[in-house]
Amino acid sequence: MVMEIPGLTRDMVERHAPALRALSKRGCSAGIVPILPAVTMPAHASVTTGLTPAEHGVVANGWFHREHNEVMFWRQSEGLVRGEPVWEAAKKRDPNFTCLKHFWWPGMASSADRYVNVRPAYFADGRKGSDVYVNAPGMSRELQDKFGVFPLFNFWGPATSIKSTQWIVDTAKYLIDQEQPTLSMVYLPHLDYKQQSHGPNHADIPADIQMLDEVARDLIEFADRRDIQVMAISTYHMNEVHCPVSLNRIFRKQGWLRVIHNATGELIDYGTSEVFAVADHQTAHVYIKNPDMIGDVQAMLLEVAGVARVFNRNDQAEHGVDHPAAGDLFVLAEKKAWFTYYYWLNDEHAPDFARTIAIHAKPGYDPCELFLDPTLTLPKFKIARALLKKKIGMRYLMDVIPLDATLVKGSHGLLPQESGEHPVYINSEMESDLPEVLPMTDLKQRILNQMFE
Repeated sequence: MVMEIPGLTRDMVERHAPALRALSKRGCSAGIVPILPAVTMPAHASVTTGLTPAEHGVVANGWFHREHNEVMFWRQSEGLVRGEPVWEAAKKRDPNFTCLKHFWWPGMASSADRYVNVRPAYFADGRKGSDVYVNAPGMSRELQDKFGVFPLFNFWGPATSIKSTQWIVDTAKYLIDQEQPTLSMVYLPHLDYKQQSHGPNHADIPADIQMLDEVARDLIEFADRRDIQVMAISTYHMNEVHCPVSLNRIFRKQGWLRVIHNATGELIDYGTSEVFAVADHQTAHVYIKNPDMIGDVQAMLLEVAGVARVFNRNDQAEHGVDHPAAGDLFVLAEKKAWFTYYYWLNDEHAPDFARTIAIHAKPGYDPCELFLDPTLTLPKFKIARALLKKKIGMRYLMDVIPLDATLVKGSHGLLPQESGEHPVYINSEMESDLPEVLPMTDLKQRILNQMFE
């Protein structure tokens, strides 16, 4: 069983996670060097395929699809991933091999034997309801009848909590007992939330690590009773940030990014824009229509406060990011900074989705979705009124998300600079050849070695 715990570092395990620390003591542990960008979907694709983003094609959590003239975020189809995933490689060695892929990304149309992931119900009148997808008829209903409706609004948004991670663990244990897969891959996302909203150094973070550790302990003890070997890994660390950088506003002021106006507000006009950025935490892909402008845009970006590095295509090739889906430039923030997707110059002209949780509509990642707008009067009353409308089948707008990027205190996407920041690799079994730090692209082969060698 491979547990993926985003945001967990070696230092956190030593200080605040006794169950995971005990697992490492009885087996072994190391640090992990993530891939660039160190964000969820590229990292999950690299763990499962052993390839870089340049090879598997998942260059971010979302990118500009030139053929559609559209930015698409959090697309779930495994068809986006090129390369042989670990479960296909294992099945070649053993035709009886089976795999449970539980809440890993992307999570739909997978070749894994059983896969489960969040998939809200989007109603025709605009309402959104909690649900999950399982590639077995009736299994989604069975899980939610037994363990309760998936707590979608504890999974992402201002109400995020350990409740969603606990639901994932409870249902994973149930499916493992029911189907006894050879390999189980289980995602435990809890440490992602408060580190982004409050920062990794906030006084509440040790308590969140301990809550996660107790959930992990439950899963480890469950595995031990069934003689299941356990790996616990992390795919990135969090940085403390206080400097939001809005690249698209800079491009707009240069006259390079253009917008259209309609009843929803301002929208990026990709077809006529010369330059625009797709922001993803501390990284951004910049798309440039005229190749002759690339050098000028790169030079300008290097002068922007909060920008650390700007990779052209040659630089991208050196760092495993060069892929046709990638931007013409790939930008890394300074450790203290992160990139917003904001492109409007006046909040009155912001699109209607900007103040809502709308991960598929926004042309970039928006961690402000973890907050309630502090400028609202009685925000909980506004939410209750909207939920009442939802309950009785009326249209409603949950426009309670702030547009103040300075609220965000934690972000990720960069490589670790200090040893304690490395994402963690823990194995319940000893490995004689384990280095102090291993590249993320080695994990697929280590999983296969443990099962077959």
